[in-house]
Amino acid sequence: MTLYAELHRHLGGSVVPRVLWRYFQRYDADLSARFPDYEPFENFYTQPRETLDEYLELHTLVESVQTAKALPYFIYRLLRGAYVFENLAYLELRYTPYYRTDDMLTQNERIDQMRQIVEVVGQAMRITEYPIITQQILCTHIRLPWDVNAAIVELARDYPQYVCAIDIAGGDNHYGDRIDELVKLFGQARSHGIKTTGHLYETADGCHPQLLPYLMRIGHGIQIPLQFPELLRELAANNQCLEICPTTYFKTGTLESLDQLRTVFNLCFDTGVDVAICTDNAGLHNVRLPFEYENLLTHDVLNFRQLQTCQDTAFRHAFAWPHRQPPTLLLNSLLQEEPPQAASIYP
Repeated sequence: MTLYAELHRHLGGSVVPRVLWRYFQRYDADLSARFPDYEPFENFYTQPRETLDEYLELHTLVESVQTAKALPYFIYRLLRGAYVFENLAYLELRYTPYYRTDDMLTQNERIDQMRQIVEVVGQAMRITEYPIITQQILCTHIRLPWDVNAAIVELARDYPQYVCAIDIAGGDNHYGDRIDELVKLFGQARSHGIKTTGHLYETADGCHPQLLPYLMRIGHGIQIPLQFPELLRELAANNQCLEICPTTYFKTGTLESLDQLRTVFNLCFDTGVDVAICTDNAGLHNVRLPFEYENLLTHDVLNFRQLQTCQDTAFRHAFAWPHRQPPTLLLNSLLQEEPPQAASIYP
């Protein structure tokens, strides 16, 4: 039975190294020549980076090949792996649609083409062969101008059948000069009934309390318990959930030890702040969601009870999960029911 909900996974960072490398070999002569052998490519693609900025540059490599034509190729393989190897029942896949448009077009033409991208992704995610409930989260981006980001919010409003929320991405350490603009943007989204999450409080330089009231979930948010634990009670009162992506913080140089993550989880549990465990970029990390759970468990960051709490929390905070309960609770309720009495074969 599928047990997992994934709330924070990027379309660009979801492509596992082998799938990406094979795409290069089949369809991209330039990148095939750059990466002729698999093992060196995997080492390059998955190695830890010193900073978040250096880490995020890897997204541009994948974005360059995730065109409207190629997106179904990647999404099919992503969902196949998520269903077969991760037991996902629910997946929210986030990305910036503008970065999948044709960069030879004008800005206005690319804005128009974003609609095609959302439709292509939406249709590609409706795969009956691997029945995962899927939704898109559209990422506005700190490197994009207001007009493009505002158009992304409009897309989320216009495509509720495909899009469940918006996000802000691009490195929270770069929000400072545009924080008022982001507050306005997310305020408009909330006024239209659009659900929101956002990369925030991930890095020491990405702590912007002005944006917190506009987020229903917080992408990462680890600096809140580490630096500003006084905010945790407010988060709990507002039912805001942290999307914790453990492997990311060691790939980006943000954290140095699992002891820091133990502090994050303990403070959140103690103050009633909900936490969902996510992968962020399963392909870049070469780590799937069940291993994120297993790694936290075997290193005593979580116990089994806390692990199941996080699993159930992910379903409760999923923006488009249609059921009243997580699968684990549904299964428990079935097991507690009295089994039907078998008819006797004797007179």
